[in-house]
Amino acid sequence: MDMFELYNISEHYMELINPFDSQKIITLGKFLGLKKGSRIIEFGSGFGEVLILWTKEYGITGVGIDIREYACQRAEKKIREQGLEESIEIVCGDGAKYPFTKQGYDVAACIGASFIWGDYRKTIKAMKDAIRPEGKLVIGEPYWVKEPVPEPYKEENKVVHTEYELLRIAREEGFEFEYMMRANLDDWDRYEASNWYSLNRWLEENPNHPEKQEVVDWLHKLQEEYLKFGREYLGWAVYIMNPIKY
Repeated sequence: MDMFELYNISEHYMELINPFDSQKIITLGKFLGLKKGSRIIEFGSGFGEVLILWTKEYGITGVGIDIREYACQRAEKKIREQGLEESIEIVCGDGAKYPFTKQGYDVAACIGASFIWGDYRKTIKAMKDAIRPEGKLVIGEPYWVKEPVPEPYKEENKVVHTEYELLRIAREEGFEFEYMMRANLDDWDRYEASNWYSLNRWLEENPNHPEKQEVVDWLHKLQEEYLKFGREYLGWAVYIMNPIKY
């Protein structure tokens, strides 16, 4: 089964596809200084929930880019249902190839999707041209909670850094951390369990599907990695960054 299809199944019952809740996203908007007329670009916009929350709370306008057709269709349906078509545009395609207007946005966001460019540093490099001189980046990224990390798990997650390394890389790329917000264990548990729940429901509803075993294997991989390693070693946070001017 295609990896995107596995994600489509496991995220079926989610709106935010990261270990945050709606209130945390709204609070991030406050510290980003969002207001009516703020222009946002979000790479890896998923089901559009971040842009929807910020539009309803702050009156922003924005564009979201996601490579998954299922995610784009679901986001567009939600946007239509809530009457936000004039404020939010969804583009279905590769975010790394999206021809954004340079210095055209107040905020460039990538909340949990730095894989679009390959890693965290490349994400900063790619997005910094999108923001105005007074603009901000907001990036959601995993990090190692403690070290040493068991070698098999670390090998599978080669692009993960410590938080100190994330800070250092941001500074090397010309940005200062202005604010951060972490996922707690309840956030992580809810996110992971939502994946398990969705996969279990699909298996119940599709007992004779020819690719059923791939879904079972994916479910078991998620469960075992999280309970054996992830819950102890892997954190996740969102960082607001300002261009360094001093």
